[in-house]
Amino acid sequence: MSLNMKSLSLLAVASLASAGATNTNLQTTFPTPSGTTALPAVKTIAAGGSFDGGMYQWDRWPSTCNQQSEGGDKDAVFILEDGATLSNVVIGPNNGEGVHCKGRCTLNNIWWTDVCEDAATFKQTSGTSYVNGGGARHASDKVLQHNGGGTVAVKNFYATDIGKLYRSCGNCKTQHQRSSTFTNVHVEGAKVVAGVNANYGDKTTIKNSCIKDSSVCWLYEGTSNNSKEPKKIGSGPSGTACAVAALKTSGC
Repeated sequence: MSLNMKSLSLLAVASLASAGATNTNLQTTFPTPSGTTALPAVKTIAAGGSFDGGMYQWDRWPSTCNQQSEGGDKDAVFILEDGATLSNVVIGPNNGEGVHCKGRCTLNNIWWTDVCEDAATFKQTSGTSYVNGGGARHASDKVLQHNGGGTVAVKNFYATDIGKLYRSCGNCKTQHQRSSTFTNVHVEGAKVVAGVNANYGDKTTIKNSCIKDSSVCWLYEGTSNNSKEPKKIGSGPSGTACAVAALKTSGC
């Protein structure tokens, strides 16, 4: 199968990557990539390090997308070690896992054009990971998957034609009480913004946001049995697991 994209070496792309200002404001139009590159293996950003992708479309080739089959680190485009920052990247469609954060991470202005299994997975044991700006579309299931502990804080994010914007892992072998916040997000055509495990004390807050044609929260009874599916037990807002403020459902 031929690859219809302009492939650049990592060295060339790194030299072209812009170190200019990063737009983390809310944007509701997907950017046009500056160019394209395909990686034969996952690229790792070291602990405390940063990488600016220069608004190139980054992807994998051969493709690691296997639809909704669970993948792993090897199927991602980027792995971020604890404290790493990734900025100004468009993630293409030919990867299974997008971005894996093995510890706390910051994602600035990251766009997923066509999500395969998950867009980003957060594995920190504690602390906060940040998603600032960017967006995702065409996700049949989850966009942001929270497998570790701590908090995922999402601000100025755009999502359309997705399943869940966020899911606290429903059947991870090691479970946590997880927190998530969504501020000034624009979500349309989603099944739900956030899915959380009420029985583990998860808490999510969604505020100052536009939520169109989408449910706000689904509540689950999570399990640590990896072979068992979690049970949906309700929907929010809920005073404990799911709090909302200043939401608009039209005219935004």
